[in-house]
Amino acid sequence: MPDAEMAALLWAVLDEICADLAPSEAATRQRVAARLSDLVRAGHCSVDDLKRAGRDALIRAPTMWP
Repeated sequence: MPDAEMAALLWAVLDEICADLAPSEAATRQRVAARLSDLVRAGHCSVDDLKRAGRDALIRAPTMWP
């Protein structure tokens, strides 16, 4: 998939996953975007994989506690 096409896909998935987030939740949106980028770098580019990983990143907030 060409770079422009991949970027458009990532933006579309990110916007869909984060549609209900308040503007003040920019850190959550960044976490989801980072997870999507990691997945693409690993070669997992299907829409279903991206959406699944994005939803997972959205609901699994990072924690300081082990």
